Amino acid sequence: MPFEPSSTDLPWWKGAVIYQIYPRSFCDSNQDGIGDLNGITARLDHIARLGADAIWISPFFTSPMRDFGYDIADYCDVDPIFGTLDDFDALVVRAHELGLRVTIDQVYAHTSDLHGWFAASRASRMGAKSDWYVWADPRADGTPPNNWQSVFGGPAWTWDARRRQYYMHQFLASQPQLNVHNPAVQDALLGAMRFWLDRGVDGFRLDALNHAMHDPELRDNPPAPDTGKPRTRSFDYQIRRYSQSHPGVVDFVQRIRALCDDYGAVFTVAEVGGDLAESEMKAYTAGENRLNSAYGFNFLYADALTPALVRDTIERWPDEPGMGWPSWAFENHDAPRALSRWCAPDDHAAFARLKAMLLIALRGNAILYQGEELGLTQVDIPYERLQDPEAIANWPLTLSRDGARTPLPWVIDAAQAGFSNVEPWLPHGEENIARAVDAQESDPASLLHFTRAMLALRRDNPALRHGRLDVLVADDQCLLFRRRADGQSLLCLFNLTSRDADWPVEMPVAGRVLHAVNDARPGILTAYGAMLVEE
Repeated sequence: MPFEPSSTDLPWWKGAVIYQIYPRSFCDSNQDGIGDLNGITARLDHIARLGADAIWISPFFTSPMRDFGYDIADYCDVDPIFGTLDDFDALVVRAHELGLRVTIDQVYAHTSDLHGWFAASRASRMGAKSDWYVWADPRADGTPPNNWQSVFGGPAWTWDARRRQYYMHQFLASQPQLNVHNPAVQDALLGAMRFWLDRGVDGFRLDALNHAMHDPELRDNPPAPDTGKPRTRSFDYQIRRYSQSHPGVVDFVQRIRALCDDYGAVFTVAEVGGDLAESEMKAYTAGENRLNSAYGFNFLYADALTPALVRDTIERWPDEPGMGWPSWAFENHDAPRALSRWCAPDDHAAFARLKAMLLIALRGNAILYQGEELGLTQVDIPYERLQDPEAIANWPLTLSRDGARTPLPWVIDAAQAGFSNVEPWLPHGEENIARAVDAQESDPASLLHFTRAMLALRRDNPALRHGRLDVLVADDQCLLFRRRADGQSLLCLFNLTSRDADWPVEMPVAGRVLHAVNDARPGILTAYGAMLVEE
């Protein structure tokens, strides 16, 4: 008999549903066209009614907003665009009243070039913070010290005349790379983490964590093989062997975990991308003294949702001693909306239900991006309205992240769909306004109500929340797996295609159906049909 996990003494985050809030686009309380902390607080009831366990708030810290908050100028304050520290404290209080845990982003690979640390570092090669960032002398001909390229395109080095050196940046030139090898830098970052823990934060999402350390020898990256796929960025022409993914990150991870353990049940999840994502995710979460969880881009940039993709992804995280706990997201603020990637427009309604059921049935934490519960789709943002620096730099060949960051529609007939009284920082997209919260509240058959039902199923069934997962079938159409915990056994069956499928012989016709979608029923597996059956 395979091992079956027990729910006894499980931490709150294990199997949690975490709702991601992109604050610029959630709700605008002061009518400037940009969402803010008070807007989040005013709408937390929506998330609580949905049945989420926690929220994750994307950056709201002091920033020049060149990368919309991921360029931090002060780790320990709120940008005036979003409000004040008092506003944040009020948000935490209200969330806890509603039973929601609060997790926030932390960006430890880089800061804004307007951060006081960088100002001190660039001022002199001899100052106290001179080595808090990654500086290097030019080559003899004045060119950058190596061939590293930035994610957003172009060299990962910018010349600074004050120090007569280059500084490294893996993203924008205004996002200088922190030297996280330096223990003093680690101490400062942990101090920022402690600042928010003292304000009642329950967890952290660690942005681009595998970018936090580089090869101190500054060796050139080797070229990447040509896979035949279009490469729009110079970054895509290299294997990032030395510019990121340094093994020293693991030691820093252990310091993060030790601090969080001092505060009790604090949840930590790392975002990890790149060619080594799977091995790094496991390294960052292995054992009991590292992070609680990690998630990668397995689903976020996939062109299609196939049984093979799901099987290959989840089977890499078996329920074994020492293995980390995964988290999964189908959408987020950096990736195109899943419905726009994975199905034809005419199939959006059916596919959205299948997708919601699959997300809650996977082993791991489920991260739900704002608007996913409404079935929002990717908005085509015209060039003159683009805000995303990557999209502007690589236009028209890079799909804009702005299309997934559009404002949440709250009231279908209100000005600006109830998000604001003035024109928002990004357009809604007419198609998404029709999916407003109030319109779906009044429709018992809406995706909003369905998503609530799915989250309730996950909460009420231990096999779904934290159980073992074993894949039984993953063919061209069907995915069938079993979840087990606390003596409960569930069969989870999905037809991931737009045509009817044969009933898998491994799936019994008998059993109590907990839920079925798109007219699926025992013995009949319709297009985009799915079922959860208790054995």
